Amino acid sequence: MVYYVDIRAERDGDGSQARPFCRINDAAQVARPGDEVIVAPGIYREHVVPRYAGREDARITYRSAEKGAARITGAEELKGWVPFRGNVWTARVRNTLFGSRNPYTELVGGDWYFAPMVRHAGAVFCNDLMMYETETLEACEKAEVDPCAWNPEESTWKWFTEQDGDETVLYANFHGLNPNEQNVEIAVRRNVFMPTENGIGYITVSGFLMDKAATTWAPPASYQDGLMGPHWSRGWIIEDCEICNSRCCGISLGKYRDPENDMYFFHRHVKSPTQMERDAVCRGQYHGWLKEKVGGHIVRRCHVHHCGQTGIVGRMGAVFSTIEDCHIHDVSTTGQLGGAETAGIKLHAAIDVTIRRNHIHHCVQGVWLDWEAQGARVTRNLFHDNMRPEGVKQGQGTMFSTDVFIEVGHGPTLIDNNVMLSKVSITIPSEGIAAIHNLMLGGFSLINSGVDSIVNGQREPRYTPYHIRHRTEVAGFMTILHGDDRVYNNIMIQHYPIEHPDWTPEAHEHEVVGTAPFDIFPSWEEWIEHFHLNDPNPDMHELGQYHFSHLPAWVGGNAYFNGATVGKHEHTGYVADGKAEISLEEKDGRWILKTNVYELLKDFQTGIITTDTLGQAFEPEQRFENPDGTGIVFDQDYAGKHRGASALPGPFAEGKSEITVW
Repeated sequence: MVYYVDIRAERDGDGSQARPFCRINDAAQVARPGDEVIVAPGIYREHVVPRYAGREDARITYRSAEKGAARITGAEELKGWVPFRGNVWTARVRNTLFGSRNPYTELVGGDWYFAPMVRHAGAVFCNDLMMYETETLEACEKAEVDPCAWNPEESTWKWFTEQDGDETVLYANFHGLNPNEQNVEIAVRRNVFMPTENGIGYITVSGFLMDKAATTWAPPASYQDGLMGPHWSRGWIIEDCEICNSRCCGISLGKYRDPENDMYFFHRHVKSPTQMERDAVCRGQYHGWLKEKVGGHIVRRCHVHHCGQTGIVGRMGAVFSTIEDCHIHDVSTTGQLGGAETAGIKLHAAIDVTIRRNHIHHCVQGVWLDWEAQGARVTRNLFHDNMRPEGVKQGQGTMFSTDVFIEVGHGPTLIDNNVMLSKVSITIPSEGIAAIHNLMLGGFSLINSGVDSIVNGQREPRYTPYHIRHRTEVAGFMTILHGDDRVYNNIMIQHYPIEHPDWTPEAHEHEVVGTAPFDIFPSWEEWIEHFHLNDPNPDMHELGQYHFSHLPAWVGGNAYFNGATVGKHEHTGYVADGKAEISLEEKDGRWILKTNVYELLKDFQTGIITTDTLGQAFEPEQRFENPDGTGIVFDQDYAGKHRGASALPGPFAEGKSEITVW
C-alpha cells in the first residue's frame, strides 16, 4: 500500500494519491509492514510518531517525494513582534501552544551536565540561525560577543525569556532587522520524527529536512532524546536527510526509558553516575538489549549540523549499526551547553559499530565512543577543525577537543585509514586500540590517565564491562590497565607547535605527535615473561602485581615528520628529513588535501597489516575483525583503492601532492 501526504492539499483526505493526507502523522498511524508513505514538498509542523513496526522483509518507508523538499519541523513561525528597546523586540505566546510541556520553563541539565543550568530546552531562530540565549534581558540588549562561541559574530544574536502568568514572553535582539519581515521561528515540539514506544523497528526515513526541536539533555543512564530517531528498536534506515538546529541532539539511536534508572544521580544524588552506568548495562539485558531486538541501524548520506549537544547520540541502542557517508559539523560549538556527552557522534556501547567515510569537522569532538567500543571501527573518515579556534575560551563545563575519543573500553577498537587534521588526533584512556594507516597532525592523549578517580584519599577504579564476542551479553567487568595498543603504518606530522617543550607523558602529551607516549608500556616479551607460563604451580599472590600492571604495546611501520617522536617500540619506521607541509582546501564543493609528504617519504614502504598481525584484545579475548567474525586485510585505502604486496604508511595507496578527500 502506498499512502500520499501533501500539506498543500485543499482538504485532508484518505491518503490516496487523489485525496492525500495533510499530515505525515496521519499516515504514520495506518502504515503497516510493506507500506510506503510518499510526502510532497512543503513544511510539516508536527511530531511524526510511527505506530506500527515494519519487518525485516517488509519495511515501512517514509520518503520525501523530492530530496530535501519536505521539511518536518518542531518549530512554529512567530509573528507579532513589537519593538521593545533599541534592537530588541518582544513577543508573547500563550502557554497552551506547548501542551503539557513548556520548553521555555524547562532547563537543560541532568547527569553528566557540567555547565550552569541556565539554558532552556526552547530556542529562537532567525533565518535558520539558532540564536544565543542570555540569562538576563540586559545581556540580550547588549548583544556582546560570547568569548566561548566558536563563531563570535553569530553569538551576538541573543534572546531571553520569562513567564508572565499563562504566557511565555520572548525578547530577541535582531540587529536592526524587523523580525516580522524575517523568518523567525521558535522551537515548540520536543521531537520531529520518533516513536514514543519501544520496538517500532524496520522503518526507512528517506530524503527529509528535519529541524528545530526543543530536545533535552541526553545522558547515557536516561531516556535519550533526539530531534529524530528509532527510539529502542531494530533495523532503521535513515538516509539522505538533513538534520539540524536541535537544541541538544540531532539523531538519537539511544536508550529506552527505565523509570528506576533515569538520570538517577541528577534526581537522587546518592549513587555515583558511574555506578548507574554499570546498572544501565546490566538492566539492559532484562529490558531486551539483545542483538535480535535492538540496533542494527543504518545512517547514511545524512547532513547533520548545528546541534547543541550531539549530532548523533546513542547509549546501547546503536549496537551493530553503521554510520556512513555523512557530513557532520558545527556541533556543540556555541559554548551554551556543556558536559560529558558532546561530540559530532557520541555513542556508549558501540558494539560492532562501523563509522566510515564521514566528513566530521568543527565539532567540540569528532567521534566519542564511551564504554564498550568492542568491535567498533572508525575508518576512512575526514576529520578537521575539531578544536577551539584561536582566541576562543573554553566554556564552563565544556569538554576538551579531539578527532577521536575512545573512553574506558577494553577493545578491540579499530581506528584506520582516517585523515585526522585537528590538534589532537586520538584520545584513548582505554585499552585494546589499534591505530593503523592514519594521517595524523595531532598526537595521542590520555593513554595512561583519564580513567580512575581519587576519592577520600584513595583510588577508585572505574570498572567497565566487556561482552561475549559480537553480542550484547556481558562477559565481565574490569578496570582499565592501559596498553594493549597497536600503532602501525601511520603518518605522523608535528604540524602544530609544542607550547610546552618540557612535556611529559602525564602532562601536555596531547601536544606531541608520535609514539614516544607508548614508551611507558612493556613489549610483549617483557610483559609475558612475568607469568612463568611453563610453571605448573605459579604463585597467585606474586602474579597479582602483574595482573594489574600495564599491558604491552606494539608499534611499527610508522613514518615521522617534523620531529614527531619515535618511541622505543618502533623498529621498522621511517624518520623523514625536510619539513612536511600539509593543507586542506575547499573548492567547488570538493575538499582537497595538498602535501609534500610523499616527496619526503621517498621510496619507503611497509608491510600489509591483517587481523593476524594484530592478534586479540586482552580482556574480551576477541580479534580485531569484522562484525561477522571474519578477518581483515588492510589492503584498501581511504578511497577504497587496493594496496599491493607492500604499502605506503598513511591512508593512501598512492602518494600524490593533491588528493580529493571529500
